[in-house]
Amino acid sequence: MNVIKTEIEGVVIIEPRIFEDMRGYFFESFSQREFDEKVGPVRFVQDNESKSSYGVMRGLHFQRPPFTQSKLVRCVKGAVLDVAVDIRKGSPTYGKHVAVELTEDNHRQFFIPKGFAHGFAVLSETAVFQYKCDEFYHPEADGGISILDNSLGIDWRIPMEKALLSEKDTKHALLKDFESPFIY
Repeated sequence: MNVIKTEIEGVVIIEPRIFEDMRGYFFESFSQREFDEKVGPVRFVQDNESKSSYGVMRGLHFQRPPFTQSKLVRCVKGAVLDVAVDIRKGSPTYGKHVAVELTEDNHRQFFIPKGFAHGFAVLSETAVFQYKCDEFYHPEADGGISILDNSLGIDWRIPMEKALLSEKDTKHALLKDFESPFIY
């Protein structure tokens, strides 16, 4: 696997080695040994999958301490714009984001460490999105910042009149009004 560093330390894009021939393709989608070696030691404990239609925007989510989560995400059908926002108080990149297009064709994965809010927008007709988490889901630790916060400078590539958001995601605080539980 090829690990591509981003502008924010710890947030990386992973490209698998793909073997193609007349029958199709094969790639190793995850190797704990190689991940530990090239990204860092993370023990994933839960896999999740969602299916969404064009315009669905989910996020920007995180889990509060002591149940913080790192995530390794990928899109296995369709295409999404995936985003990680640094919400670690005192970080030199606080409030900055990394966005990457994940598709069924590029097979890229995106690693989002603890201390980041995460969200995605569906760019294709439908998308199946998978993610590994290194902590179990704890509803009482749910947190978020507004996916519609213009101060973040995220181009979601979805016209707002076509955006589909959950009621919960429309009620998260803007970054300027957010008291982060994460320390850099």
